[in-house]
Amino acid sequence: MERRPAEPSAGDAPYDLPRDSRPGALAGSATYARRDIRLFWWAGTSDALGSQASGLVLPLLLLSLGHSPAEVGAVAGLSAAATLLLGPLAAVPADRGARKRVMVGSAVVSAASMTVVTVAAWSGSAPLAVLLAVVLVERSATACYETASLGTVALVCAPADHRRVLSRLQAGERAALVLGPALGGLLFHAGRWLPFLADAVSYVVAAACIGAMRAGLSPRHTGRPAAGGPSRPWRALAAEAGAGLGVVRREPFLRLALVWTAVVNAVLAALYYTAVFALQDHGRGAAPLGLVLALAGAAGLAGSLAAPRLAGRRSATQVLGTVSWLLVPPAAALAVARDAWQFGLLFGLLCALTPLATVALQARVLQVVPPELQARTGTVLATASGAAAAVAPAVAGLVTDQAGTVAMCLGCAVVLAGPALYATCSPASRRDAAASRPGPQESPTTPKERA
Repeated sequence: MERRPAEPSAGDAPYDLPRDSRPGALAGSATYARRDIRLFWWAGTSDALGSQASGLVLPLLLLSLGHSPAEVGAVAGLSAAATLLLGPLAAVPADRGARKRVMVGSAVVSAASMTVVTVAAWSGSAPLAVLLAVVLVERSATACYETASLGTVALVCAPADHRRVLSRLQAGERAALVLGPALGGLLFHAGRWLPFLADAVSYVVAAACIGAMRAGLSPRHTGRPAAGGPSRPWRALAAEAGAGLGVVRREPFLRLALVWTAVVNAVLAALYYTAVFALQDHGRGAAPLGLVLALAGAAGLAGSLAAPRLAGRRSATQVLGTVSWLLVPPAAALAVARDAWQFGLLFGLLCALTPLATVALQARVLQVVPPELQARTGTVLATASGAAAAVAPAVAGLVTDQAGTVAMCLGCAVVLAGPALYATCSPASRRDAAASRPGPQESPTTPKERA
């Protein structure tokens, strides 16, 4: 049976309130929750907007300072590696009750790092070692922030509101994805230090918003530390960091979520780079690619806003199965696309569909994972997804060189059929189908006999 968070009773606040506000807090808890959700939204959206603005122009800054493309690529690669490695470690203190402290501290460290990059860009000269160290610190702190933020929704709102809140959070991220690159380009044109200053300010806003939340962001029941003893602290830490992997292995839906997120994110990344290669082969420049990104971002924003209404009446496995099959035709149709508007239309369809599945998936994860394991379990899913997406561009380039863009798009469509079949036939899907069948009528006065 799936594990669901306990419903708040008449004398139980749904999340940790200040000690002096607990008596009679039920009437005001909903107000506190709405306020906390708004603050969490502003924190995430401002962080995403600043990161998108600076991330677009960071390679341009490094190149303008005289660094080679190989050095720029090394910075990007090491930053991605730091993100994947530090997430599982930051999840342990977050699940132990330090979620808010980790988030605020990480945002402050990131703001300081971006301030250093701002000064370096303004001065016009900075050694690569300094920039590399600062960027690695910022990426590491951001990874800790993102890891600690996992499970926050379950601690500040009721289960019935999960899909609506998650869709609003996704809408904010999608809007940042659309506006951030344009903002970064404009600021970089005005002064190459301005995008990094904007990113530093966005981290300050995020830290202030998280610090102002009334919720303690600590699970009511924390798990016991893993065995290992004081003489073996690293073994104990590794056991605690790997607790989320154990939850994924035991829960059928989480196994489905792991496969779905990894495969779909990898395929979307591969299709994006395949579209870049195809537009280049057809003599298109950077402007058509910007049109593709704008259409895809706008469609993703619309899909995020519509997700609660369109997917709210079906189980998560049904939504995943339906969306997975709907992703296959536009992926295959990219094989015959030639103009930018065709790529934009098809990518827009893909990006409009995926938020429906993502919101349903995240809401179900919040239900089946214990509160004290939210960050560690979410990190397992995020790490698998990030690793798969990181490998996808290289695979897309290799396959395109050997077989062409048409074969790559058709191959991606075939790969997408895999998670569609899994979502349709998985144990989680069969369990949901069995649970949805009406059972025999029972007398309201006679309790059901149990074996």
